Amino acid sequence: MSKVINKNPAALFDPTPFGFSHATSAEGNGKYVFISGQSGGEGLNHHLSNDFRTQVQSALKNLETVLNGYGLNVGNVLKITILIVNHDEAKLKIWSEEMQKTWKKQGFPASTLIPVPRLALDGMQIEVDAIAFMGDK
Repeated sequence: MSKVINKNPAALFDPTPFGFSHATSAEGNGKYVFISGQSGGEGLNHHLSNDFRTQVQSALKNLETVLNGYGLNVGNVLKITILIVNHDEAKLKIWSEEMQKTWKKQGFPASTLIPVPRLALDGMQIEVDAIAFMGDK
């Protein structure tokens, strides 16, 4: 049996209100799944809302769609990297709230948030990539 383990050392601040863990590992047999950056684009036409929260929700939904294709869920994610255009505290609050909703009671992945001036397409405000672990069944 394989499992994902989240660690938050007591000597460091509690990162869970912000939707991440200080470290994550996987035990057991299995393989890693590397997921390309998922934008906040909606549907097959990749519609980009002007609303940041809507793009965050779509990016997380798109991430879940890729995970589901492997029979995985957000609990299998070890590490995420978030790129946010013109990052500020208000966007961090929105990101943290949506992480809480998506991950629910599962352990949060390790995380790095990188503020950027621009992403690949006009109107893209967020991109989220991930590394997940798929245990042998």
